Amino acid sequence: MSYYFTSESVTEGHPDKICDQISDAILDAVLKDDPTGACCCECYTTTGLIVVGGEITTTTYVDVQKVARDVLKDIGYNNADYGIDYKSCSVLNAIHEQSAQIAQGEDTQEGTHKAQGAGDQGLMFGYACNETDELMPLPITLAHKLAKRLADVRKDGTLSYLRPDGKSQVTVEYDENDKPLRVDTVVLAAQHDDGLTQKQIKADLLEHVIKPVCGEYLDEQTKILVNETGAFIIGGPHGDTGLTGRKIIVDTYGGMGRHGGGAFSGKVPNKQDRSGAYMARYIAKNVVSAGLAGKCEVQLAYAIGYPEPVSVHVTTFGTGTVSDELIEGAIKKVFDMTPAGIIDSLDLRRPIYRSTAAYGHFGRSEFPWEQTDRVSQLQSAVADIKAVSS
Repeated sequence: MSYYFTSESVTEGHPDKICDQISDAILDAVLKDDPTGACCCECYTTTGLIVVGGEITTTTYVDVQKVARDVLKDIGYNNADYGIDYKSCSVLNAIHEQSAQIAQGEDTQEGTHKAQGAGDQGLMFGYACNETDELMPLPITLAHKLAKRLADVRKDGTLSYLRPDGKSQVTVEYDENDKPLRVDTVVLAAQHDDGLTQKQIKADLLEHVIKPVCGEYLDEQTKILVNETGAFIIGGPHGDTGLTGRKIIVDTYGGMGRHGGGAFSGKVPNKQDRSGAYMARYIAKNVVSAGLAGKCEVQLAYAIGYPEPVSVHVTTFGTGTVSDELIEGAIKKVFDMTPAGIIDSLDLRRPIYRSTAAYGHFGRSEFPWEQTDRVSQLQSAVADIKAVSS
């Protein structure tokens, strides 16, 4: 029997995403001049106010006020009518230094194990599937593209009456073999100027946003729901508070696959919440690309200060061409999953994080964890293990 699955995304002007982008922009400012700097930075926003807090230890100077205002400006919060604008909002700085005891556990010389340990305990999941070119689930892929398209048509003037806040949601119908068949429902909430009718906005978004993104999956039965409250004029931090790390399902796989609970933005890559999740995605994507499975979920777990993962688990949901145990063995031979190994193999001590903070951390080819450069090594490792066991 067929079934339905739904995922959501939000635009870069959503209050939670404002905070994620400010946190990651501050992280980038640290890494630009101090690649070994420590940063765990969070942000809160409401009407006319941004509060930045967390722990940073660095040899460089970061102008927190300028970074926060530049992010607001780039997003398009340039009008006091929006309830916050980059020129006049208040920016409060409550940052302090990282704990020396946490830093010691991450240090290759001072720590107990004389190697770089994990920045915290925790568990992370990575996921990949073969239902899209990006090896991502279709619902979250379409939801991200809709949210990005809302921003694009606002910024290029196609629909100049749109404001920065917005949300998308897509329900996909699957057949009994987990193949996506069609889009059953598209939900859009698009902030807009006063004086427009819901009918006009719905027609414009159908033509300029929904059809360009979802066209091949739409049919006569697809439900299109746009601004169903009737109006969406008050939005952004004026309509709802924002907080770093509150969109963890939007950031990952839209609810497909499991989630370890840790947020990403504002965290330097020696924090396993972030780099461990990136490595797990990297592994899962290479497994699927290698033809070893149609779906793959990888769980990694770490202990603070300890250099090796305390567990590695693989499941392919019955889609594997070889056993999950064999794939797990090959993964352990091919990938260095220590904190230092992850940072080195993915080259993570670079200012690349601001762009991750809207429209998803996965399924975007510009990021190093999306490479499929370990396919042949995985295939060889599987063959080697098979040969030894036979």
